[in-house]
Amino acid sequence: MAPMHIVIWVVEGTWEGCVDAARRHFPSDSRFTLLHVTPLEVAEAADAATAGLFGRGFPGRKPHRRYDDIADEEASSLLAAAAARVGHPDAEVLSRRGRVEREVIHAVADGVDVLVVARDGDHARLGPKSLGHATRFVVDHAPCAVLLVWPDETPGIESIPTPKHGPPPPPPPHEWRG
Repeated sequence: MAPMHIVIWVVEGTWEGCVDAARRHFPSDSRFTLLHVTPLEVAEAADAATAGLFGRGFPGRKPHRRYDDIADEEASSLLAAAAARVGHPDAEVLSRRGRVEREVIHAVADGVDVLVVARDGDHARLGPKSLGHATRFVVDHAPCAVLLVWPDETPGIESIPTPKHGPPPPPPPHEWRG
């Protein structure tokens, strides 16, 4: 049997939980890929801010180091730290740029057994708000199994909000007519 192909989504602030979960739950002979996606919006926002500070008519006054280069360095740094933590010298690193949720889906579209994803929303309570927009999209659309992990301590069951209007009504009785 071929080794499992595990993709670990590396996101600043939550990647450690994903790497630890992958090491804990998958065989050591698994093939690990560490994936980081830099959102396009970061560079666009930085360029807009620079234009706002220096004016659009002064291209020579832009900082000489491009924001894409800085983002690439940060991604490389995160991936290197994740590779060291996963402990597999042959772990593949993959850096992409684009719409985050779509790039993750494309990265796992072929031959991936499991995607490891961290909850990135509200960490104080259980429930759907523990997933951010991109993560919710990935969980809903991934063409492979998804291991969804808490990046830190899991909240207790008492963190589930109480219903506002009581429990839902029972389903209508089903009548068999044969």
